[in-house]
Amino acid sequence: MSEADQDGVEIRDAPDFDRYEIEVDGELAGFVTYKLGEASIAFTHTEIDPDRGGQGLGTRLIEFAVRDARARNLRIHPICPFVRSWIEENPEE
Repeated sequence: MSEADQDGVEIRDAPDFDRYEIEVDGELAGFVTYKLGEASIAFTHTEIDPDRGGQGLGTRLIEFAVRDARARNLRIHPICPFVRSWIEENPEE
C-alpha cells in the first residue's frame, strides 16, 4: 500500500525493510519500523529527519501505518512511544 499527494509526499510500506517510509520530493524523510507477526504488528521505532521536523510528517506517517494495519485486521502493539501516543489521541482512526 502506498499514498502520494500533490505536495511531493509519498508514504508506503517497505516490507523488505520491515518499515513504513515517508518521502518528500523523492528523498527519505522518515520511517517507522515494525515486527510483523501472523495476526499482529508491533511498531518499534519512529524516526523523522531532524531537518524535516515540525512539518507533521511523523503524524502523517503513523496515521498511514495504523490505517494500513487496521485495514489488514492486524492487532497493533505500539511499542514506540510516538505511535502509542498517536493511538491514544486518535482511538477511532
